Amino acid sequence: MKVVSLNIGSKQEVFWKGKAYTTGIFKKSVSGPVFLDKEDVEGDAVIDRKHHGGIEQAVYAYGENHYQYWKDLYPALELNYGFFGENLTLSSLDETTVHVGDIYLLGETILEATKPRQPCVKLGIRFQDAKVIKQFWNTSKSGVYFKIVQTGKVAIEDELKLVEKALNSPSIAEVFNSKK
Repeated sequence: MKVVSLNIGSKQEVFWKGKAYTTGIFKKSVSGPVFLDKEDVEGDAVIDRKHHGGIEQAVYAYGENHYQYWKDLYPALELNYGFFGENLTLSSLDETTVHVGDIYLLGETILEATKPRQPCVKLGIRFQDAKVIKQFWNTSKSGVYFKIVQTGKVAIEDELKLVEKALNSPSIAEVFNSKK
C-alpha cells in the first residue's frame, strides 16, 4: 500500500437540516510531507476529540480502492481524496487483512492499527445525504485509525510496510462488523 494523497482540513461551521455543526471533515489534498504527531496530524483540525484524534485515533486512513464504490452510488458528487475525512488515502487498503495491533512503517513513522472508523452525522453532512451512514455500515470499507508509535513525516508515494503482525487479533473489518 502506498500513500496516494495526504489530506488536511480546517475547522468549518456548516448548517445541515436546520442545525449548526462544527467539523474538520472537509479535507483537501496537500503536497506534503506532513508530520504525524502522537495525537493528530500537524495542521489538521480535529474538532470532536471524543471521537477523533487522540492517542488511539491519531491518523485516519482510507482506501483509494474504495472510492469507485461510492462514486457508483453517488455519481453527482465529486469525490476527491480526503472526502471521507481521511488524512491518508492509501492505494489498496483492505480492512480484512489489517488487524488490530499490526505495526507498520510509513515514511519516518511507525504506526499501529487500532480500530475502524464508525460513521457519524458528519459523513451524512459531507455526502448531503443521511442514508450514506447506513450504506457505510453495510460495507467493510471503514478505513483504519492508527496510533503513532514513532512520530515523523510522511509523504506521497511512501509505502505502508508491515513490520509486525498482531497474533490472535481481529481484523479491522471484523471489529467494524461486530459494531453493527
